[in-house]
Amino acid sequence: MTSQAAAFPTADAHALHDVLREVVADGATPGGVVVCGTAAGERTVLSAGVVSPFTHPKAPDEHTLYDIASLTKVTATWPLVGRAVAAGLLELDAPVREFLPPMEADGHWPGAAATVRRLLSHTAGLRVATRLDLYDLAERPLHELICREPLETLPGTHRYINRGYILLGLALARVHGRSLDRLAGDLWAELGMGGTRYGPVAQTPLVAPTEHRDGHDRLWGAVHDGSAAVMGDVAGHAGVFAPAADLARYAEILLAGPRGPLGEWVRDSLEPVAEIEPGLRRGLGWIVSGDGTAYHHGFTGTSLCFTPGTGRYLVIATNAVHNGAAGRARLAPLRERALKALAAR
Repeated sequence: MTSQAAAFPTADAHALHDVLREVVADGATPGGVVVCGTAAGERTVLSAGVVSPFTHPKAPDEHTLYDIASLTKVTATWPLVGRAVAAGLLELDAPVREFLPPMEADGHWPGAAATVRRLLSHTAGLRVATRLDLYDLAERPLHELICREPLETLPGTHRYINRGYILLGLALARVHGRSLDRLAGDLWAELGMGGTRYGPVAQTPLVAPTEHRDGHDRLWGAVHDGSAAVMGDVAGHAGVFAPAADLARYAEILLAGPRGPLGEWVRDSLEPVAEIEPGLRRGLGWIVSGDGTAYHHGFTGTSLCFTPGTGRYLVIATNAVHNGAAGRARLAPLRERALKALAAR
């Protein structure tokens, strides 16, 4: 894994800024921030629109705090699993039941047999629908309820799900004897990501609100993901808030590869585990394209993409769910342009 840290092309940065402005004008999101950077620490910050016309009608910047949704998987759970594997607290090819609290009947249920590797790579076959709000959490512990559910696909088949990362988050808390948010907070402090945290966060102008819910005010400082909310805003699949500056810092760490604080875990995780579609494969956590770009998206309108071969990365931080489902769909051109810019040599 090598990072040449080639300068981010100015033309690509200008093109990305144009697309960011276009998606804002099209109603995809009230505003957003894109950071184009390199492993050497060079950063170009692009901004458009406003944080929100309701809470802060001013331009966002790299310090605006966004609900990063599923980027939680790769900024909290994935690196913590890597650390736990290196410390001998987790084993990639062991059933997750070995690392969860004891279960009835020794936990010999379909989901409990899933290995840590398959949970990381979305190949465990667990149910796709998360919907923890439909569970009676007073009846049984959450990990039992998830593990008891029948599988929906054969183990080894790729299908993106949240439940696997929920189980991994619960396993991390069990093997460490500490809550997931405390584990993640210590990691982010070590990595220099001082603005990143699990919600809820204070309702200030620096926090981008998300979706308006029927009968309720717009979500502002509270997690957007309903299942993470059921878990007290702290979950392995969602619940984290972060500014673009911290995500850029994290991308620089990822590009450091084995020389960085996450060590061999980055390189090992980009090895393909399962095919998603021709030209796209899933590693441990990350999607890896044919040109070597690794990336992950967040439901709320966030993305983190990096290419070890060129030493370049892109961060997208928006609150596209602010404008509803149509807004998220209109964000696609920005994500596509980002991946195209990273693929260029």
